[in-house]
Amino acid sequence: MELDDQARPLGDFLSQVVSEPLDRYSHAELTDRIAILEGEVARVIAHRNKASAQRTAAEALFKRPDRSGPAR
Repeated sequence: MELDDQARPLGDFLSQVVSEPLDRYSHAELTDRIAILEGEVARVIAHRNKASAQRTAAEALFKRPDRSGPAR
């Protein structure tokens, strides 16, 4: 699915970024833009991984103990 096909609220910053014409940017500016976007992707991935680890820890903490006991 293309980014433009995904529904996002009007005025959403990501919508503006992905729909912006790139023709006016130089090669160096595009290279800088890519580096910035890659940094943002890394930041989002790190946050997602941290949230996932916190959720896993919380689920383990609040998991109901298995009351079936050993098979007899």
